[in-house]
Amino acid sequence: MTNKLPSRFTIRVYGLILNDRKEVLVTDEFQLNMKMTKFPGGGLDFGEGTIDCLKREMMEECNQEIEDIQHFYTTDFYQKALFYEDHQLVSIYYLARLKDSVRFRISTVAFDFHEMLNGNQSFRWVSVGSINPDDFSFPIDKHVAHLLKQYLT
Repeated sequence: MTNKLPSRFTIRVYGLILNDRKEVLVTDEFQLNMKMTKFPGGGLDFGEGTIDCLKREMMEECNQEIEDIQHFYTTDFYQKALFYEDHQLVSIYYLARLKDSVRFRISTVAFDFHEMLNGNQSFRWVSVGSINPDDFSFPIDKHVAHLLKQYLT
């Protein structure tokens, strides 16, 4: 008996952007007609390296450069891609810091935007010591939140 392999892989790259107060940056977004809480990052483009992808995503989302980039975790279990049939999701997470002081709006509440329109996004810092994996929308982010809490507390 052979298992049919997915026809495609979807590769996502995320930043665990830390500050000096042991807080991690999370993003609350309304995308694809749904609310989602996740770590900042996005899809790897063909021909792009994973670190270059993360740097590009941070410039696109926050208009800021990152530094001290270190690999933290790559998906080590099967995860079907949520939005694509016959795609397997592979997510790669890096620890990093903002190169300069924050130059984008930081909220203290989740989904801090006026209306639920596709593309709306807000950012907030969450203490790693009190991070709750269940506050994240997707299975791999939940797993990584748990790993990050173990790693830094």
